[in-house]
Amino acid sequence: MKTDPLVLGLDFGTDSVRALVVNASNGKEEASAVAYYPRWAKGKYCDPDKFQFRQHPLDYVESLESAIREALAKMPAGSGEAIVGIGIDTTGSTPCAIDQAGLPLALRPEFSDNPNAMFILWKDHTAIREAQEINEIAKSWGGTDFTKYEGGVYSSEWFWAKILHVLREDKAIREAAFSWVEHCDWIPALLTGMVDPLSMKRSRCAAGHKAMWHQEWGGLPDEAFLTRLDPLLAGLKGRLFTETVTSDVKVGGLTPEWAERLGMKPGTAVAVGAFDCHMGAVGAEITEATLVKIMGTSTCDVMIAAPEVIGTKLVSGICGQVDGSVIPGMIGLEAGQSAFGDVYAWFRRLIAWPLQAILPETSLIDSATAEKLRAEIESKILLKLTAEAAQLGPEETSLLALDWLNGRRTPFADQTLKGAVLGLTLGTTAPKLFRALVEATAYGAKAIVERFQEEGVQIDQVIAIGGIAKKSDFVMQITADVLNMPIKVAESEQACALGASMFGAVAGGLFATIHDAQAKLNGGFSKTYVPIPENALRYQSSYQCYLSVGKSLEKTLQAL
Repeated sequence: MKTDPLVLGLDFGTDSVRALVVNASNGKEEASAVAYYPRWAKGKYCDPDKFQFRQHPLDYVESLESAIREALAKMPAGSGEAIVGIGIDTTGSTPCAIDQAGLPLALRPEFSDNPNAMFILWKDHTAIREAQEINEIAKSWGGTDFTKYEGGVYSSEWFWAKILHVLREDKAIREAAFSWVEHCDWIPALLTGMVDPLSMKRSRCAAGHKAMWHQEWGGLPDEAFLTRLDPLLAGLKGRLFTETVTSDVKVGGLTPEWAERLGMKPGTAVAVGAFDCHMGAVGAEITEATLVKIMGTSTCDVMIAAPEVIGTKLVSGICGQVDGSVIPGMIGLEAGQSAFGDVYAWFRRLIAWPLQAILPETSLIDSATAEKLRAEIESKILLKLTAEAAQLGPEETSLLALDWLNGRRTPFADQTLKGAVLGLTLGTTAPKLFRALVEATAYGAKAIVERFQEEGVQIDQVIAIGGIAKKSDFVMQITADVLNMPIKVAESEQACALGASMFGAVAGGLFATIHDAQAKLNGGFSKTYVPIPENALRYQSSYQCYLSVGKSLEKTLQAL
């Protein structure tokens, strides 16, 4: 029996990898599976107090195999051989040191437990000092400002800052590292055997937005600039890359070893990787003048514009403008918030502290029952907070919060900032504080919209994807009210993986362009949140207070 061609999208998120199998004939999502990173789940190699968040490459390798196997197990036997193309997205910037053979250093025995040998997750902020130095020197060294296509501000979340921090901190890594690789480049290279650092295909998305790569200066920043930043960077540029490619390009074919491990055909096309938010925007049917919000632990806000529309305009304060980073032939624009869902998760942990610290000591119930009670209560905290906070009006909290609990990504990246809450009284309740935090994240979203609009970038519609967009009516309605714009939610539960599968379909030769793949494989929309006029009006004044308070407290919060 003839089987419809299938494509596979792999979405490497912060906590897990998702595998999605899509029917390339009709766009039906045939099967999916999620595999969580086992070491990451245990908190290994991370130190939140130091803003250190590292992930072991084995977490990626083991989880991708598990997720793909589980997804294919839900389908008729032999379905793996019908997969024509694979697309891959990851978090970013998530770089890792590699040796001359292209092996992440953490996969070598002597570095297996060294966090500096692992992938440095997007939200790792250990390189704040290095980012500040990049920004200072870029503006003062007398040559090209290599941050100008990065929004004019370089972040500690990005490629060069993280690399320099590790080189300074760890002599053993400094001596062993031949080159460095982004997560979204390493996975396709691994699956195809194309791991040579000097010939590995590098993502236009990752390089343009995070590594200061641009055609204007022929690739990466000048050697003179890098060595002015620190002599430790001398020669590294020559061991990285000059050319980059868009994600409609085929890296190569699945190796026989990986084909056997995954239950697929050798030679199956693997596309160039990109960041999750960019492929998620494609999966959400991004078009010009559309802002796509990927709403999860953080947010990534993505737009595209024709080159003739952008022209020579430099959009300041965002996370880059890169030709082909989202849709080949279009300028991709990125912004985002360093914490969104993470703000709510922090508040849940704060409230749950007695369950962790006191409940295990109780003599009233046995330890097994105490553990079950803890788990049940923790699982219901946000649900109960949401239900109670939803009963309050925008005027009832008397609170104003700043959402910079993990620094600020956009506008104008600054990871030295901290969060704040103003207006606390003896009558402040947990639901009131939770609502204020949700409103703060919505104000952060509005600041991004205004940054684009102030630079003349037109926004006609907003589309949302991600866990929060699918699960929280409360957060989405407040966000729509604050933005005073309708927000459409993509139907697919796995929009990032769906976008990745579209690029896999193009790499596999099923479609000529990503536009063709979008038209055939899109999942449509499930819901639209429409602003409530009276709430939108009230939030206009509250938002102005958010801006005013943020501006007045910036220096104080930076110094804390």
